Amino acid sequence: MAISFVRIDDRVIHGQLMTRWAKELPCDGIVAIDDAVAADPLVSQVMKGAVTDVKVWLFDTNTAITKLPKVIASDKKYFVIAKSPVTLRKISEAGISLDNSNKKINVGPMSAREGTTTIGGNQSVNEEEISAFNYLADAGNHIEFRRVPDGPLFTWQEALGKLK
Repeated sequence: MAISFVRIDDRVIHGQLMTRWAKELPCDGIVAIDDAVAADPLVSQVMKGAVTDVKVWLFDTNTAITKLPKVIASDKKYFVIAKSPVTLRKISEAGISLDNSNKKINVGPMSAREGTTTIGGNQSVNEEEISAFNYLADAGNHIEFRRVPDGPLFTWQEALGKLK
């Protein structure tokens, strides 16, 4: 399968991704999806500069919906990273399956912002993100909050318990 790892991380691409996750789960390329990042040439350049070993594509959501079928059909292994679960929901609603071998979505940092509730260390969600996570979970995805491969984890179901 072409998608080997799906992650939500508000930093999108950063050094930890390459030094920890890419060592644990090697990949041939990274597809990062975020409207604001894709629209900002300076931020895009910085993010691409954080990765030296593999090719990086930065797409807005609409471009990702158009391009992801080719990525999925590839024989190569790709990471798909979105800044928000809302983005992954939009992609899924457009009929694009982000299935990886274990139907797992990994969630890294989602920093506290106005209107969010903290559900874990450096992981906070707002109402729209809660709805998106519920949608993704209902679609059969196992959502796992884990910042680094050997770090502690909790599931979306456990996170829901913290929201009540």
